[in-house]
Amino acid sequence: MYAVIDVETTGLRASWHDRVIEIAVVHLDEQGRVQDEWCSLLNPDRDLGPQHIHGISAAEAGRAPGFAQLADVIAGRLRGRTLVAHNLAFDALFLAAEFRRLGHTVPIDPRYGLCTMQLAPHFLPSAGRSLHDCRRAAGMSAHQAHSALHDAHAAADLLAHYLTITGAPPPWAPTLAGARSLPWPALPVTTAAAVPRRSPGVRDPHFLTRLTDRLPRQQEPRADAYLDLLDQALLDRHISHTEADGLIAVAESLGLGQADVRCLHKRYLTGLATVALADGVLTPAERHDLAGVAALVGLPPTAVDKALADAARTTAGADRQFWQLRRGDLVVFTGTMEPAREQWQAEAEAAGLVVGDAVNKRTQLLVAADPDSMSGKAKKARQYGIPVVHPAAYRAMVETLLLPA
Repeated sequence: MYAVIDVETTGLRASWHDRVIEIAVVHLDEQGRVQDEWCSLLNPDRDLGPQHIHGISAAEAGRAPGFAQLADVIAGRLRGRTLVAHNLAFDALFLAAEFRRLGHTVPIDPRYGLCTMQLAPHFLPSAGRSLHDCRRAAGMSAHQAHSALHDAHAAADLLAHYLTITGAPPPWAPTLAGARSLPWPALPVTTAAAVPRRSPGVRDPHFLTRLTDRLPRQQEPRADAYLDLLDQALLDRHISHTEADGLIAVAESLGLGQADVRCLHKRYLTGLATVALADGVLTPAERHDLAGVAALVGLPPTAVDKALADAARTTAGADRQFWQLRRGDLVVFTGTMEPAREQWQAEAEAAGLVVGDAVNKRTQLLVAADPDSMSGKAKKARQYGIPVVHPAAYRAMVETLLLPA
């Protein structure tokens, strides 16, 4: 009978380049009772816009299928049902635009559906426009806004409330009848699975678990490529989903298994410990940094003591050149940042860095609001092997840059 929808998007301009990044569909019967629900993240193949609002990370979206891979499933969940949304004009505009990108014209239009926001003045005269205010006026509890599934259920609750007030048949009975006969185009059958958001607090397993476990090699292979990539990944003391994928790919290309990579991680930690002990003093901050790196590469806390002991006995690795930001380096920023990106750029120039608008082969560093960003700048940076770091890590680099030699 009803298909209550909600979408989360990268921005507000469907006619430009903003995309749907999450969609939810909740089916209701004629009395407003929930029959089933469906929700998936969508990979927009671009940056995710205001992530502080919708809360979707690039790592999550990067694992999701694109709209084209779920178009048939989405159409099947809407076909023959009356579309409902809170601000249906917005959701319909974006969904129709996504289908249009695939060359299909679909009957997704506010004229063929119901908008719980537009109906509110008839049933909730004291309410404002927002979904939150309409629910409050209806005596409902607050919901988790800016999550497609929660917003769709919240709008479904409103429709059920309206149905209780209006009785049967509802005044929009002609709309219901018309929706059943609206023509939908034939779409290619897709087999991709929906990818919902992770629950808060749920973390991915460590990337080492994705490598085949085996006994250590008799002769250790050359692993400079792996250690170089690890160096870049740990610049911001965070291994993003994209960086983890890169480390896995390099390890597999070298034929490295879990045991091999753990050995390389121990060697890397010993190299860091050697640098920390170079001046004869191990500060609490250096100790904390070593512990953080150990955790990131899947080593136990005891590995730090072992690395420090090994470093104290040998000078191996003392000449290793670690990546460092220098005055005159070209840096580029991408993503929605707090404070505004213009302020970050002004501070970079004041620190003696050169700020670029686009990534090229001379770029030394890309600062991304989300290090897993799928923006064009981030894609090019990875193509050129340019480090991509979080603003917090970049700020620490600049502070080091400003310290007297």
